[in-house]
Amino acid sequence: MLARTDSGPGPLTALHGCAVRLDPRGGLFWPDEHLLVVADLHLEKGSAFARRGQMLPPYDTAETLARLEALVAALAPRRIVALGDSFHDRWGAERLPDEARRRLRALAAGRDFLWIAGNHDPEPNGELEGDWAREARIGPLVLRHEPAEVPEPGEVAGHLHPVARLSVRGRSIRRRCFATDGRRLVLPALGAYAGGLNVRHGAVAGLFAGPFEAHLLGAARTYRIASTACLGE
Repeated sequence: MLARTDSGPGPLTALHGCAVRLDPRGGLFWPDEHLLVVADLHLEKGSAFARRGQMLPPYDTAETLARLEALVAALAPRRIVALGDSFHDRWGAERLPDEARRRLRALAAGRDFLWIAGNHDPEPNGELEGDWAREARIGPLVLRHEPAEVPEPGEVAGHLHPVARLSVRGRSIRRRCFATDGRRLVLPALGAYAGGLNVRHGAVAGLFAGPFEAHLLGAARTYRIASTACLGE
């Protein structure tokens, strides 16, 4: 039963000496720093596909911003860091509808907002509220888009869009998740159209020298599962 291993939305998780909350809406919150970290929004992915002739419903940006707004409303952060691939391509910010720009301005109002460079959006965009950086170091944590090849304790990254698959009561479930061994952590993608990579895949599992956990996103809580209990694809 998943409920026997849930970590819930309230309890804190240890990450390289910091007590952080892995929120079931998909963000990491560090209460001591009033800091919210999200990853891989992939805003305007639908319009990027449309430019190449592959039509997707053009609602991904609105849905992704609604997810971010829900996190901000619940956690009231003073700082927000978006860990790269916030836009699906380097022209995504130019295609943002006016309403989406208004919502982003409202999210940044009265707080610090930092955009980390990703592989999809490697350059800053002067039209957006907030600052831009390749990576950021806050206390013992280092925030970047792509996990480093050489392990660095305190690393918080995105890029890999981790998901976990389980067998529950004879049926398979697949959910976005955090992946962590308590020393480094990979966030799930927040983007509505973002895909996922199984935590048993070498690109994720290989980040950790020993045992690690998947914290699956649920409707009202996260569920902490040993990676060895997760299924491959």
